[in-house]
Amino acid sequence: MRANFRMQRLFVVSDIKANTGIDADQEQFNYLANVLRMEDGAELLIFNGRDGEWKARISFPSRKRILMTPVEETRPQPAPSDLHYLFAPLKVGRLDYLVQKAVEMGAGLLQPVMTQHVQGKITNLDKVRANVIEAAEQCGILGIPDVAEPVKLADLLERWPRDRRIIYCDEGDAGQNPLPLLADIKEKRLALLVGPEGGFSEEERALLRSLDFVTAIPLGPRILRADTAAVAAMAVIQAAIGDWD
Repeated sequence: MRANFRMQRLFVVSDIKANTGIDADQEQFNYLANVLRMEDGAELLIFNGRDGEWKARISFPSRKRILMTPVEETRPQPAPSDLHYLFAPLKVGRLDYLVQKAVEMGAGLLQPVMTQHVQGKITNLDKVRANVIEAAEQCGILGIPDVAEPVKLADLLERWPRDRRIIYCDEGDAGQNPLPLLADIKEKRLALLVGPEGGFSEEERALLRSLDFVTAIPLGPRILRADTAAVAAMAVIQAAIGDWD
């Protein structure tokens, strides 16, 4: 069932049950009452990443309280995405874009990875998680990807489960077409690894290429920025061997 973009959507933390009211938090109250100027009886869509999407009706039990009461399920909760997105943090503005696009493209887990040439850093995971929720609200997505603590690339690879294949973008890889390489992948559990603005170091490339659970792919004849490469790689993986088929 397609998303309804004509109605306002809000993420809620609480469990969603029919006819069981949910209190809007302070930020949601201000948005609904003062920004959107919604009145008693107005309707919106709510979701929590677990219980599907519901049409809810708002009421004002008091001047400083809004209650959102679920009245009808509009979309059931889909199965969670199993695609892991491993990325070297970018600088702040581009990092926000990277996170938003990963959510839109169906990532099930966001894993920051610290590489030798990384230029960005993540100091506040709660901000990243808030960015994830905002992207889900705006794009009609019901699943909320987890956000993991940053980890060094070498440490990540050392404890990596061998039944999940890592696909990483390597601009130095011979050839231009990633599709033949993706067609050879048989594993269903996948992860995409995208490096920093400066690319992977030669030591990192050698390490990645030495591992039998890693596949390097090119992304065509042009050199792409890290955030652009991330979107391009997610799209080609989802189309070729992901959940778009």
